[in-house]
Amino acid sequence: MKYQCVEIIAGINACAEARALNNVRLLSAEAPVLPLRTCDTPADCQCVYAHFSDRRHRPRREDEHVTRAIAYTNDEKRIGRGRRETDYD
Repeated sequence: MKYQCVEIIAGINACAEARALNNVRLLSAEAPVLPLRTCDTPADCQCVYAHFSDRRHRPRREDEHVTRAIAYTNDEKRIGRGRRETDYD
């Protein structure tokens, strides 16, 4: 998968930086190593990664599932010739 990502799930006694990164999705390649460098108690760190296949939390376009009603008519509205050579034959 091209854009795998992780989210840091802060443990019970998580440091401030881990709590600040809670619910933030990061690309797997850019995610910091656990325990974080600024962790107060690295030996007892309970922070873990949650893995996702995409960074987006929901679809990019929320109205993708909505179909829009467009009234089509058979009236020809083009008045000029096209750009193809065959239009000038």
